[in-house]
Amino acid sequence: MLGDGFLDWLREQDDRTKTGLIAQLEERERALIRHDWPLWRREAQSPPRGAWNCWVICAGRGFVKTRTGAEWVRECAILDPDARIALVAASLGEARSVMVEGESGVLAICPPNYRPFYEPSLKRLTWPNGAMAFLYSAAEPESLRGPQHSHAWCDEIGKWPGVSGRAEAAWDNLAMGLRLGLHPKVVATTTPRATALVRRLVGEETRGLAHISRGTTYENAANLPPRFVSTIRERYGHTALGRQELDGMLLEEIEGALWTRSLLESCRHEGPSDTLCRVVVGVDPPASDRGDECGIVVCALDASGIAQVMADCSVAKASPERWARAVAEAARGWNADRVVAEANQGGQMVASVLRAADIALPLKLVHASRGKAARAEPVAALYEAGRVRHAGLFAQLEDQLCGLIAGGGYEGPGRSPDRADALVWALSELMLGQPANPRVRQV
Repeated sequence: MLGDGFLDWLREQDDRTKTGLIAQLEERERALIRHDWPLWRREAQSPPRGAWNCWVICAGRGFVKTRTGAEWVRECAILDPDARIALVAASLGEARSVMVEGESGVLAICPPNYRPFYEPSLKRLTWPNGAMAFLYSAAEPESLRGPQHSHAWCDEIGKWPGVSGRAEAAWDNLAMGLRLGLHPKVVATTTPRATALVRRLVGEETRGLAHISRGTTYENAANLPPRFVSTIRERYGHTALGRQELDGMLLEEIEGALWTRSLLESCRHEGPSDTLCRVVVGVDPPASDRGDECGIVVCALDASGIAQVMADCSVAKASPERWARAVAEAARGWNADRVVAEANQGGQMVASVLRAADIALPLKLVHASRGKAARAEPVAALYEAGRVRHAGLFAQLEDQLCGLIAGGGYEGPGRSPDRADALVWALSELMLGQPANPRVRQV
C-alpha cells in the first residue's frame, strides 16, 4: 500500500517524474493516486494559507476552476461530518449538470468507495459520514434566505443573472446564512466578467475580505488538446475577449464610455424571446474593401417592448458583392422585416448593391448628420433604462460599444466602430419613435 510519506514526497516532484513513477505502480495503486488532488493541483488551485473567509478563483477558461471547487467541497465533506454545503450556480440546471454531474463535478471526482448519495428531487447530496450539500439557483435569491450553511461553493458567478441586482442579492443572502460551524467559508470560481458582483469581490481583496487566485488558460495547456490551444491563441489572443476569457483579466472600463462592460453583462440573457414583433438588420457599409468592416447587426423587438440584439453578422475586407450577400443572408436567416443601411458612403450605390444581392424586403437608407458617438447616446440610454437585451456574447461588437465616448471620440479596437454603428441604426429604427405596445408578428 502507498504510505503517506511516499505521497508527500511524490507531491513535491515535477510532472515528468510523477508520471514516470506512477506508470510503474499497480493499477490499484494508480486508482488511489488518481483521486489524490493535492498530488495533481497547481499552486493557484491550492486553498489560501492561514485563516480566510472568501476565496475567489478568477481565471481563464480551461484553468480547471470547476475541478478545484469540487475538490474543495469533497475535502470539506470528508473533514467535517457536520458540514452543510451550499452549491450555487446561475441556474439549477447548471448546478446539476456542471457542479454535481459534470465531468469535473462532485460525483466524478469522488472515489467510488466514498461517493455521496445524490437525491436530485431533493437537490441534496449526502456523504457516508453525514456531511451534506444542497443545490441552489442564483436566479432565485430568496431560496437562499433562511437556509444555514457552514461552507459554500459558488460557480461562475460572472454568469449569475444581474438583472434587478439578483446576483448580488443571491450572494448577500448566502453570506448571511453562512453561520454554521467554527469557521464558515465560501469559494467562488469564475471567468472574470465585469459584472457588479465580480467587481465587488475583486475590490474586497484590498480590504482583506477576499483572497483572489488568478490564472490563465495556458497554465493548463499540457492537459488541453494542442490544436485547441493554438486555435484560440490565434483567434482570440490579441482581443479583449481573449484577455478576459483566456488570460483571466478583469477588463477595465474606459473613462467616459457610453457603454460599460458591467452594463452589457447586466443586460445579457440566454437565447432570444419567442414573441418577436419586428426584426431589423442594421448595416454600416465600408468606405472601401481595403480593411474596413461592414457592420451587420440583427436586432428585434419583442412583445414586451424590449429590444433584443440577436446576431452580429459583420464581415471584414469584403467586396461590395460579398458584404451585400452577407446582409441578404442575415435578412433571410432571421426573417427580417427591414434592412436599415447608412448611405453616407455611396448613396444610391448602397441600394443598388443590396438590391443586386436579392434583398426583396423594404430597404431604408439613412444619412448620418451627427458623429457616431452622438448618434449612439440615445441608444445607450435605452440600455441604461433596461430596454435592450443581448441574446448571447458578441465580443467584437461589445468591444466597440465600450470604446464609444460620450461627447464624441472612439477609443475601441480598429479604426472605426462599424459594428456598433450598425447596432445603433437597427435599434434606432426599432425603438426610437416606435409605439409602446408592439404587436406580435406572425411568422
